[in-house]
Amino acid sequence: MMDTIEALCRKYTSLAPADIAVIQGMSTVLRALASWEEADIFVDCPCRDGDAIVVAEAKPDGAPSSYRKSVVGLLARRENEPAVARTLRLGVGTKQMKALTQENRRTVQSVEPIKNSAGKVIGALVREQRMDERRQASGRLHFSDRDPAKIANALAHMAGNDWLTECIDEALLIVDRTGRVAFCNSLARSLYQTLGYLDDPMGQRYENVRLAEVREEGEQAGYAAAEVTLGRHSLLVKQIRLAREDMAFAVIVQDLTWKREQEKQLVLKSAVVKEMHHRVKNSLQTVASLLRLQMRRLDDAALQDVLEESMNRILSIATTHELLSRSGVDEVMIGEVIRNIRNNIIRAFSRPDFHVQIRQEGDDFPVNSDTATSAALVINELLQNSLQYAFRGREQGGIRIVVSRGELYSCIEVIDDGCGYDTVAVRPDSLGLSIVRTMVEDRLHGSLKTESGSGGTHVMFDFRNQ
Repeated sequence: MMDTIEALCRKYTSLAPADIAVIQGMSTVLRALASWEEADIFVDCPCRDGDAIVVAEAKPDGAPSSYRKSVVGLLARRENEPAVARTLRLGVGTKQMKALTQENRRTVQSVEPIKNSAGKVIGALVREQRMDERRQASGRLHFSDRDPAKIANALAHMAGNDWLTECIDEALLIVDRTGRVAFCNSLARSLYQTLGYLDDPMGQRYENVRLAEVREEGEQAGYAAAEVTLGRHSLLVKQIRLAREDMAFAVIVQDLTWKREQEKQLVLKSAVVKEMHHRVKNSLQTVASLLRLQMRRLDDAALQDVLEESMNRILSIATTHELLSRSGVDEVMIGEVIRNIRNNIIRAFSRPDFHVQIRQEGDDFPVNSDTATSAALVINELLQNSLQYAFRGREQGGIRIVVSRGELYSCIEVIDDGCGYDTVAVRPDSLGLSIVRTMVEDRLHGSLKTESGSGGTHVMFDFRNQ
């Protein structure tokens, strides 16, 4: 590979011998990097004519490659690989830009500049993944949540390559066999400065700059981790043993401060949401109780029915807020909402001379509070209508509530086996019908469909997924 790189660079580029040596050194870590990133890795160097030449490559182990053949010695043209051209021209990294390979396949490229000791751009490190891969090529190297053995292998190859270790998105220290810090990247230096360390950790004994004491435990030999809080900073310190004669272990420090602050805010928000829904539920239950008291004082049966319907509507909303107060987040499972509405309705319409079976079927998934309260009102209204009018003169009846989750819209069906009714003859100013239409069309942004005949009534409404 070394001879190939030198020959290609001398033939197509204007790189000096010292620059070619840097490129050759870079090529030694490509295979480890390809397996680490699960991506095709290339080194491109600028040609005299403005394009770039591929001088080195590595395919991932255990992951599909975008290439059938080697592309070493082929051109990376500006019109096909704009990310490479941009990085070579500007000297800055380019993340996740579409490109066309030498085999006319579409891919996603992330490119980092390779510079010599004088800061001149002499090449580009290219990471490619196929367009059909779910995980796109990352802009930088991440060690978080990786297998310790893979990390150790990658670091063993990267140690001594200052440019490559600077691409790591975590603070990195490497400690030699004498217990001194033999390497630290710029993120590590910046972190120590932020923590109040005046001296550069480079060259110091590690025990003097150690942020947390970690011990190897369990089955993962050679690996240890501990989370520590220093001032307002939350840090995850990982220590990984290296299989090198000159290096003892690596220390990777991940700053979790922002993540922990977000978790605290989430806990606070959850408490606020719980309290809000709890108060709404209590207020609605108070209103329902007042309606119940008023209903008991009336002698007019028609007015009692009206108040009972209103009370059930209020309780359906209160039930949803009760569920939301338990969860602490602004969403609830639709199945639980329906189950509680069903139970309330059964209690309200319970009669010794009539038995109704209400079955709940289909999918279950989370919905936000607005969708939950609107759907609860609609379902409550449909169940009330069925129980009031569908089974007159009968001792038993059946109702099915079917939930179907779709890609964009989900659907809820309420199906009874009652006597049916003339859908054309229904008064358009009916309060129940008005509530259902308003909720479905205005609040749920869906549509309503009703079919009824001698075999029963089938009402279907859909709503937009959140």
